[in-house]
Amino acid sequence: MKFIKKTDFFILLAVLVLCAGGWLFYQQEYGTAAAVAQIYYKSELVETVDLTKGVDRRFSIPQNKNVVFHQFSDGSICFEESNCPDKICIKAGRLRTVGQSAACLPNQIILKIVPKNGRNANDPDLVIG
Repeated sequence: MKFIKKTDFFILLAVLVLCAGGWLFYQQEYGTAAAVAQIYYKSELVETVDLTKGVDRRFSIPQNKNVVFHQFSDGSICFEESNCPDKICIKAGRLRTVGQSAACLPNQIILKIVPKNGRNANDPDLVIG
């Protein structure tokens, strides 16, 4: 008994090619766009960080000194330290592409990467992956 037929293989291959094409298009269109990081505390924007290359610093927001961010010289940013119990925010890693986000829910802090020149109607609403 065969579990996979030739047509199943071609359908799977077509889906994989479409997904790879969509990912490549997104990376080419939005992956190199100038970006800023917005940091929200309790749903209020408290800081906007320009993600220009060449800046390497560690900082925290005045509302919560227990959460430390790291801005890297390659134009990415991440949660570096947090006093939350599960550390999911730290495990999110570096964010650099427009549309990416990470959150430290126990501390009520959200980090979002948005276009430097603002959003328009053609920008994607969600990034998966």
